[in-house]
Order: sequence, then C-alpha cells, then structure tokens
Amino acid sequence: MNVLLIGNGAREHALAEAVVRSRYQPGLYAFMKSNNPGIAGLCKGYELGSYGDLEAICTRARAWSVDFAVIGPEDPLDRGVVDALKEAGIPAVGPTRSLSRLETSKSFTRDLVKKYGIPGNPRFQNFTSAAGIEPFLDTLEGIVLKPDGLTGGKGVMVQGDHFGNKAEALALCEEILREHPSLTIEEKMEGEEFSLQCISDGRTVIVTPPVQDHKRRFVGDKGPNTGGMGSYSDRNHLLPFLKVEDVAEGLAITRRVAEAIFRETGEPYKGILYGGFMATRNGVKLLEYNARFGDPEAMNVLPLLKTDFIDLCRAVIDGTLDRLCVEFERKATVCKYIVPRGYGLPKDHPDAASTSARIEVGDVGRARLYYSSVDKKADGLYMTSSRAIGVVGIAETLAEAEKIAEDAVSAVSGPVSHRPDIGTADLIETRVEHMKRIRS
Repeated sequence: MNVLLIGNGAREHALAEAVVRSRYQPGLYAFMKSNNPGIAGLCKGYELGSYGDLEAICTRARAWSVDFAVIGPEDPLDRGVVDALKEAGIPAVGPTRSLSRLETSKSFTRDLVKKYGIPGNPRFQNFTSAAGIEPFLDTLEGIVLKPDGLTGGKGVMVQGDHFGNKAEALALCEEILREHPSLTIEEKMEGEEFSLQCISDGRTVIVTPPVQDHKRRFVGDKGPNTGGMGSYSDRNHLLPFLKVEDVAEGLAITRRVAEAIFRETGEPYKGILYGGFMATRNGVKLLEYNARFGDPEAMNVLPLLKTDFIDLCRAVIDGTLDRLCVEFERKATVCKYIVPRGYGLPKDHPDAASTSARIEVGDVGRARLYYSSVDKKADGLYMTSSRAIGVVGIAETLAEAEKIAEDAVSAVSGPVSHRPDIGTADLIETRVEHMKRIRS
C-alpha cells in the first residue's frame, strides 16, 4: 500500500509518523512546499512544489501508485486538491473544495448552522458591503470581526485586543471588505476555548480527546495572536475546566453540521471536522470550524491513537467508520512550539532576522519532536519565518508531560523562543478559576 501525504508542517510530521507505524507497513510519499526533514526521513519519496500546482500533485501521485492521499493543511484543500485527486481516481482523507468552505468561509458556516437550526451560534450578521454594519455594531456589547477566506489562524479581531471601540471596529470593517469578499460580525462571548477534532466518513462522526491551544505569543497570554504557541490534553480525555457535558455538546453540534452540509451540498464530508468551541455560561458555543487537523492540536492526539491509522483512513474513505473501534491512550500531553525570537514581532524589531536563522537540534530526551516551518539545506537546518519545531511530552500526568516538553526545548540551539508556561499548573488553574466564575 502506498500513501500520499500533502503538507510540510509539524501537523504533517505527526500524520507521517501515524502512517508509517501502521501494521500494514505502507510506503509513504510526500508533496511538500519546503523540505521538512522529519517527513522526508519517513518517506520512500517526496517532491517539493506549490500546493496550487494540482497537475504536478496528481502526476506524482500516479507515478508513485498511491492508494489514497491524506491532506494536512488548509491551503491545498481550498485550492481543490481533493477534487483533482478524485478526477485522477485517487481517494483522499479530506473534504472537497465545496465542503472545505466550513473553514474558508465564516459566513457560509454561520448561515449553515442557522439554516438547519443547529445550536451554538452567537448573535451574528454577514456583510458584503458597509451598508448596515454601523446599526448592527450598536446592538452588540462586545464585537468580534471575522474576514472570509484563509487567514492563517490570525484573521479574527476581538474588541479589547485588536481595537478599543465601535468607531475603530467600523474602520476595520471597511478595511477588511476592501481585501475580502465578505465579513462576519459576531457578539463577543466570555468563556474558555477548546478544540474538538472530529473524524467523519460522511455518515459517522467520532471524537478525539479535547485539546486547549494557546494563541498568544508571550507568557501569560500576552502579545499578538499566532498560529498557536502550544497546547495540552489530559489523560481523562477532558480538560481541567470542562465537564463531560461540554464535550458531548460540541460533538452533537459537529454531528449535526456534518449532516447539514451533506443535505446542503449532496456530498458526504470525508475528513476532519475540527470545531473551535467555547464553554460559556449559556452552554457550548461554536467559534469556527477547520477542515483539517489542528496545528499544534494534531500533535496532542495522533501520538495517542491506538487504532491503526491506515484502518482509520480506509474507514473514512469507504464510509465504514461505524464498524471501526477508534481508541486513544489515556495519557496527558503537552506540546510547546519553539519559534524564532522575532516570531510575531514587528519587522523592524532587532530580533526580526532570527526568522530565517540556522538552528541545531540535539537530544530531546523523552519528548516527541515534530518539525514545522523549517527547510533542510545542504549546510544545515533553517527556520522559515514561522513556528519551527513542536516538542511534545506524553505522560501519566500533566505535570510530568509538561516537564518532558520543557526539558526538550533546551535541545534546540539558535535564536529561538517559546512559552514556558504552557501546560503548567499555574496557567491551567487560571482557566479553571475563570470557568468557575462564569458558571456561577
């Protein structure tokens, strides 16, 4: 059996690891836009190129005689890679371009949830022009702005973080609509966010352990939003601030969304339905959907998967997920991202040059290591402007998992940084106390 993996980040490194540990011993091939040494080292062959070059992807897939493809990032999904592979006779774990609108179009998702009476929507309204925006802003206590289209996880703007008042919000709305076809404006909610990555074959939806990501660049949730500085999951497949009912609500919403998008498009959703949710005083609310595994959240759940990943992929493609027992180990995980010192900082900052610096990686001990935005060149390993390496601690307790991950950070030398507080008892306790106040 031969498997094609599309993508070159840490999420895809974790997917590659899951593929090659299968009892079927499949041949792994990869199509990447830069040379990830972790993925390349697991492959029988790989090609470097653009995710927009669908002809090249299909040509390589046929040459490698792949049985199916696994799509990692959102960019090739939005470009229609699953549709192109399907035309070439190659099935994929990932939604078609039409179905991936759950991620690429915030307005499409909000309207879908509303149309089919699915709970979880906040108060919202979609706009394609400035007409009517100001009166709607006047009805909201707090404001969230979401441009349509892919924004690398950094497009959402929240009152109090990115702008201060309604006048500033209105100016931002006009700016967004100059660059994006539409804009979703929502009420700002209070609560704790959690990621619920689900797997769908178009009829059956199963859930993976919930994870909490940390978007902020600096310790104590300070600084600009990033693609995610790290994440954690707990051994009981909950999170310390969540109730069993919260996860059940998130799963129920996702199952209804999978059913609704099938009714809307006539296409079964085969792939990952990753819901970003918020536990609030009034139950679980839907923040957004992603059409693929999260990064870093994939690194928390894929290493815990006890079920053979190839069996899981085949069940998704064949629509037989209801016949497969999908199990995850009962362990805690903590992922910490090692990033360039200048990551998330202005281009004129003294550390800005670090985003393309060379780094060296030593012994990470008991941690798992996943390469992300790096490029392996003849003279060494270089960072490529974004998050460089994810290190993951896996243990019986969160405290032990956090220590394993933190100890591993020192194995990477160069102009790098990370968030040492992710997964620590102090930071988790702030989440627990926050939810106690909200629920009371």
